[in-house]
Amino acid sequence: MDTESEPYVRLASLRQLHRVVARLNTARSLADTLQTIADGVVEGLGFELCAVNLVRADGDLVVAAVAGSEGAEAMMAGRVGSRASWERRLAMGERWGELRYIPYTEGWVLDDDDVPQWHPPGPVPRYTDEWHPMDRLFAPLHSSGSELLGVISVDRPHSGRKPGAWGREALQMYASQAAIALSNARLRANMQRALVRLEREQQALRASEESFRQAFEYAPSGMAVAEMGGDDHGRLMRANDALCRLLGRPASAMRRYSFSDLVHPEDIGLLLRTSAEGGRAELRLARRDGSYVWVSLRNSVVADTADGPRFLLTHVEDIEERKRHELQLAHRASHDSLTGLPNSAELRARLTGRLCPNPGPAISEVSRVPLGPGGGPSGLPDDFDAGFDDPGAVPGAGVAPPGAPYDKKHHVHTFPPKDDGSGEKGLAVLFCDLDGFKSINDRFGHHCGDAVLIEVARRLSGGVRDNDTVARLGGDEFVVLADGLGPAEAQDLAVRLRNAIIPPIRVDGRAVRVGASFGIGWAGCGMTAEEVLQSADQRMYVEKRSRSKAQRRAG
Repeated sequence: MDTESEPYVRLASLRQLHRVVARLNTARSLADTLQTIADGVVEGLGFELCAVNLVRADGDLVVAAVAGSEGAEAMMAGRVGSRASWERRLAMGERWGELRYIPYTEGWVLDDDDVPQWHPPGPVPRYTDEWHPMDRLFAPLHSSGSELLGVISVDRPHSGRKPGAWGREALQMYASQAAIALSNARLRANMQRALVRLEREQQALRASEESFRQAFEYAPSGMAVAEMGGDDHGRLMRANDALCRLLGRPASAMRRYSFSDLVHPEDIGLLLRTSAEGGRAELRLARRDGSYVWVSLRNSVVADTADGPRFLLTHVEDIEERKRHELQLAHRASHDSLTGLPNSAELRARLTGRLCPNPGPAISEVSRVPLGPGGGPSGLPDDFDAGFDDPGAVPGAGVAPPGAPYDKKHHVHTFPPKDDGSGEKGLAVLFCDLDGFKSINDRFGHHCGDAVLIEVARRLSGGVRDNDTVARLGGDEFVVLADGLGPAEAQDLAVRLRNAIIPPIRVDGRAVRVGASFGIGWAGCGMTAEEVLQSADQRMYVEKRSRSKAQRRAG
């Protein structure tokens, strides 16, 4: 069988080779395949010992399977030889086709390297073709791409002689089939690991999705998922129970809307300016009953996969209570606590918002009152307290500092109208001071006086237009801002308001009466709010002094 002169191959040997090759395809795992390769060499190719060395991921080779000797298996299995040592062996070996043979006469130089090896005892060969116990024969296993997969090392032929032509050819053919089986086994192993990893990832994904679903559905505050991009950009895909309860809308109805459909018309610009990625805004959303609720929106972008579709996750927090408290604080800061009217600071702020630093024409013709030596209106004593400043106001409050910026693009200049019948209109400032109020306070107490101020505020507010401003400066002083009036219309308004104030006011079962003196000033660009109020205040005192005390009480 192993002699080169043999003219034919015995049928039994071919059957044995076919059987061991066929067995390579029955192994179920990589470990089974490696052991089957080793067993096939011993059982079918006439060698007593075989070791299969497998290339690891780091390039070194590990003894993965041993057949033919329990002692060799105990000594070699699992041990590792470096890639460099193996390449040295394969390079120095005598080439028998694809096999590498290293005779004992040369192999002694390899005794001290790190490749695991087993040399069984045996007689010293007497003939040149006999196998020496220190001889080495290797069959490299290459993939179809010439990648080294491993090395089969064999020892002790049954015949005691070096393999002949048939033995070499059979080992080479078997190694070729073993390499195919090993490649397939590695591929199956990689696929199995990938499937296991995929299953774990899918389990983790399902667990993550379930966690997100529970966190989304049962979150105490509102949450929504909206589409990003496409024709349905911004449409709500999901809304949790908290958001549905907050807006009083069922989940099925919520899917017909986007936040732009639900936002208050005054807040639509704020919503559109809010960044989709990490944006935040405080705005109002519509409830089903038509009312609005203040909410805080916080956006974040999520994706199904790294390159998958992106969605907008919006967290909706109910801030109605906080916003109501903030609005109440803002209202208290800008409104009189007794009458509910805008206070001195708010009045000055509204005036300042209408004025710009650039003086317009006819400023010199603003209703000007001649001043006496003491700075008061002409004809009054120098030490007369005209009350030009509100004692409770912060000096300069509401007055824009010199050079303060204003919206030039949308600013409309305000000019005092000329009293020449030209029909010009302007921003009238009616300064009102109550006559006889101090005596009511002195006689009936501050409780009665407060009731009178509240009723006067109500009557003044009822006598002006919706866009006019009625403010309380402090004490018994009120100011009315009425835009778009001419001089005659301003005079008529003052008369109507005075007539509204003088009817008796009933407090605790008694009727009390107060009169009112009005001074009319005009706001104009180039003036400050303080100058406008001072001008109206001066005219009010001129008007008050022009009537007797009895006339003032009678209105």
